[in-house]
Amino acid sequence: MIINKIVNVLRNSIAEELEIEPGDELISVNGAGIQDYIDYKFQISDYEIELEIKKPDGEIWQLEIEKEYDEDLGIIFENPLMDNIKVCKNNCIFCFIDQMPKGMRKTLYLKDDDTRLSFLYGNFITLTNLSDDEIDRIIKYRISPIKVSVHATDLNVRNEMMGKNDGKDIMLYLKKLSDAEITVDCQIVLCRNINDKEVLNNTVDDLISLYPNVRSVAVVPVGLTDYRERLYNLEKFDRESSLELINQVEKKQKDLLKLYGTRFVFIADEFYVLSEGEFPPYNDYEDFDQIENGIGLFRLFEQEIEDSLRNFKKLKGSKTGIVPSKKFTIITGAGAYGIMSELTDRISKKTGIEIEVVKIINECFGKNITVAGLVTGNDIINQLKGKGYENLVIPKVMVEFEDSIFLDDIKIEDIERELSTKVYVCEVDGKKFVDLLLKHSKEE
Repeated sequence: MIINKIVNVLRNSIAEELEIEPGDELISVNGAGIQDYIDYKFQISDYEIELEIKKPDGEIWQLEIEKEYDEDLGIIFENPLMDNIKVCKNNCIFCFIDQMPKGMRKTLYLKDDDTRLSFLYGNFITLTNLSDDEIDRIIKYRISPIKVSVHATDLNVRNEMMGKNDGKDIMLYLKKLSDAEITVDCQIVLCRNINDKEVLNNTVDDLISLYPNVRSVAVVPVGLTDYRERLYNLEKFDRESSLELINQVEKKQKDLLKLYGTRFVFIADEFYVLSEGEFPPYNDYEDFDQIENGIGLFRLFEQEIEDSLRNFKKLKGSKTGIVPSKKFTIITGAGAYGIMSELTDRISKKTGIEIEVVKIINECFGKNITVAGLVTGNDIINQLKGKGYENLVIPKVMVEFEDSIFLDDIKIEDIERELSTKVYVCEVDGKKFVDLLLKHSKEE
């Protein structure tokens, strides 16, 4: 494969205007070869740049470009990173990939620990697999924000969790990034009786010392599947331990808010589901910096729905809203079932749309896995087949791979064929969710 081969050019882009086409190859930018996508983005960020393009027939084009600073060229490469993914060399006691069932898509077994994926896609990295030169490169290219898995700042605890005897002090790396004004969002995968309780308090205290460049900390529960044979013996969080954790962190939030004007550390929605308690108010999530970590997702989704319903106008002469011609079935994981049932009930009362929420028990990974993003196509088929459900609505997080394929390689069209129904895919966005229901409820 040619590393810098171009596979697509965006419409109305600079590249299209210059007649760059799929099949062309990028040779250099500003006279320099390109190491990877981060290098490419850095090189094209100026007002004036020079491109060297090789056409499929071997002809070389020299292109001089004037553009806005940081304006993209609209080029899509065959390999988004333009380089091999950096593989994780840790042996974390909680690694989800180590507890995957067999027979899944090959890419799901790849352990990455790549700074570029953190910058491009929000993946969390440990920094333990980077050299000092690579840390310097983050600073040089201003790769910010960056997502870092910390877990614990106590070196002994972190080494135990990551299966390393020679782990470097994470605080030294974070201080170097902070001093260079690189924004960092941190993650703590919480394991019972290992990095929780006092260890957690100490970790948060260490990280807040680097605020505001260390911007936030997410506390998420360890995910435990049914495939942990011969792996570290970890305890799952239950209602009591989740309540204890929530009380501990909310106390810490109050202290930090008084001292720094921010709560700084935020708890995954999953802990509130496990505790069977109330979610914090919308404003307590501040800027929702950890939304992709499942933190504040419920409150944001709820707010978006409420905003949409507030602007909803009933049809003239109708007491209940529209006159729907379709009934919708919302598919979700066990964790979000209660939340989605409550929210869709509000939508039904306001609009008249008939909605049923169905939870899918995760037979693929195990019943302890309740998040919607890990629901598989086969589980949906096996649990819904022959029950007459129609017009399924699934969250996009179930089919992030190429927008139409589940983790077990089942496609949307497979679901439609096996269940004899239409499937709608919706982003986890309350407004788009309501808009989808309103739009398709009136279709014949």
